Parts: sequence; structure tokens; C-alpha cells
Amino acid sequence: MNNSQLESQGHAVRAAARDIAQSSDAQRRAVLMYVADQLEERRDELLGVNADELEAYQESGPGRDRLLLTSERVTGMASALRDIADADDPLNETVDHDTRPNGLRVERMRVPLGVIGVVYENRPNVTSDVAGLCVRSGNAAYLRGSSSAQQTNQFIVDLWREALEKEGLPADCVALVQDSSHETATAFMRMTGVLDCLIPRGGSSLIAAMREHARVPYVLDGDGNCHIYVDEFADVAKALAIVRNAKTSRPGVCNAVETVLVHRDVAQRFLPEMAQSMPEVELRADDEAREILPTATPATESDFENEFLDLILAVKVVDSIEAAVAHVARYGTGHSEAIVTEDLAHGEYWVHHVDAAAVLVNASTRFIDGGELGLGGEVGISTQKLHARGPMGLRALTCLKWVVRGEGQIR
Repeated sequence: MNNSQLESQGHAVRAAARDIAQSSDAQRRAVLMYVADQLEERRDELLGVNADELEAYQESGPGRDRLLLTSERVTGMASALRDIADADDPLNETVDHDTRPNGLRVERMRVPLGVIGVVYENRPNVTSDVAGLCVRSGNAAYLRGSSSAQQTNQFIVDLWREALEKEGLPADCVALVQDSSHETATAFMRMTGVLDCLIPRGGSSLIAAMREHARVPYVLDGDGNCHIYVDEFADVAKALAIVRNAKTSRPGVCNAVETVLVHRDVAQRFLPEMAQSMPEVELRADDEAREILPTATPATESDFENEFLDLILAVKVVDSIEAAVAHVARYGTGHSEAIVTEDLAHGEYWVHHVDAAAVLVNASTRFIDGGELGLGGEVGISTQKLHARGPMGLRALTCLKWVVRGEGQIR
């Protein structure tokens, strides 16, 4: 696909966005429900396409896990679409209203952003989730996936296009860029005449490329260098379960924990039990933690800076909650930060002093996910502060329009 083909496809998506913005709530719900049904009915076909791409994929580790679709994951995709379909219509909602002294009636209502561009790596489930959130919120989805998942993504996109046409809406409300080259990705990021908002779903190299090349306003779905602080007043059994879940349930995702901070007063008890409960995890510990865990690898500065996305965990002993907060402020990426404590005041201190899209008290970082937080799904987890922060559901894909009604007033 050369740039002229990219532009031609992009303008078709732009035209389709105008139509879906005027579609009915019933139409948009029906599209999602149809795709959910088709994902389950055509599950074996989809898994077959995905299996072929997995066979051709040369890498191991988190990239392979992201590419993989299983029967359970397809069920989860369909379930997410039904949840999104069941959500209240985010469009035309009056956010607030007022009547001015001169009689003007003023209100703000929610309207679609327009065309949402998403650049992502592997993750074919993102294809379905993003399309569902965009269509439900009256936006068009213009998707640029990776070459490793091109055929799986295309299969899913074809279901969406079929569903849209079935409901009398343009198929181009959901479109997939056919060329997955870096040059096309760069051109995609510069499509100011097509895209209203750009969202990257990938690693640090994609984020760096976005910052360098994008000309379209973007929302960063950034790195998840997430921390759990085991406080001096922690319930150790509770902390062990939370840390194990946050690290091992799915280590290759952005809401997995990457560093555990442990208060000195509980380190002697907690750290050996933690290591024993997660023998599959490589521990990279600071000097004080290694006095308790002598078999751990010495931690370097980069171990506290990096998002491992693997069965690797950095460990550091701290002497206060203030020191834990300072560590998070230095190394955190603004994603999700958790404390385990039975002290109410310390829990509140964490909530008010940690600057992140999500803070948790006595819960796994793995809960920072659109579906888990009641959004049905997410188009990404924003680690910036404008215009959205945290998991981005339906309302994050809208903007506000001022509506002023009068009876002939002039200024």
C-alpha cells in the first residue's frame, strides 16, 4: 500500500465516520451483537487463521502470548462486545446545562471524536475491542496492526464490515491498513486530514516513533512499570497472593507488576515466602534484599527503570512509605501503583501522594483493565493527563459540544 492508497482508504473511513455519527443506538448495538455471535460461531475458522500466523512467528515470550488466540480468549472478546453493547449510549448525553441571565439555554452534550486511529503490535483481541468501542461510541476505527497478525486481524475486521453493512452502515467504519511497513506506519501517524485521535498500543519503540512522527493528536498507552509496595502494616498472606497474581497471571501485559517495594520491618518474613511462592520468577534485588535472598540477581538501575513484560521482578527494601512513594515518583510510568497495608492512614497516604492513572489499595494491579473496571473494554490505558487518563472506555472516545438555544438574543 503506497501513500496514495493509504490516503484513499483513509478518506473512505472519514466519510463513513460521518454516517455512523448519525446512526441510531439500536443500529450500533446490533452491529456489536452480530459480531459477538459471529466470533463464537466462526471460532474454529478464526483459531485456524491465528494458528497459521503463530506457526510463522519466530519469537517467543510476551510477543507470542499477545499474538495467541485461544477458545477462551475468543469467548472473552465476544463477552466484551456484549458488555459494551449493553452499556448506556454515550452519545447526545447532556453533561450539564444552565440558563443565562439573558435567557440563553446552554448545555454541553457528548458527540463522537470522529476517526480513531490505532497502531498496535500483535494483539488481535485489540482489533475486536477497539472496533467495538469505536462503533458503539459513533466513531470510525482505522486500524494499523502488525504484519505478524495481519490475517487474524483481517478475519476479525471482515466480521465487522459484514455486520455494519447488515445494519445499513458503511463497511469503512472499520478498516485495516493493508501495509504493515514502518514507512506506512509513519505516514499513518501524519494523516491529519483523516484521523481525529491516534492511540498507540505497543512497546517503547512504538511510543518513541509516535512522539517523533505523529502530527495527529494522540493519547499515549504508555509503558506499565507498575509497583506494589508491601507496607510495614501489610497482611503478609494477602500481600503474597496479590504479588503472585500481579506478576504471574499474565506477565506480558502492561498491568503486570514489575517492581516490589518491601518495608524493612516485614522484609525478613515476606521476601523468602514470596520467592518460594514464585519459583518461576527471576528476582533482581537491591543489596539489602539480597541479604535476605542471596540467590537473587543483583539489581541494576535499569532493572528499576524497565518494563520487563516477563517472569522477572525487581525487588527493593525501603524504610518508609515516603521512600516507597519517592521510588515510584522516580521510576514509575504513571500507569498503576498498589499498596498492601492494613493501616487506613497509610492507604490514604498512598492514594493522595502517588501520581498515576490508577492507584490501588490491597488489590492486584491486574485489575486496571477496562473490562474489570466496568467499562466493557478499553481502547487503551492512557498514562498521560489530556484528554483521558487510565482505561479508555466509551466516554473517553467522545468530546463535548456546546449547544446554545435562544429566542433571538444578540450580544
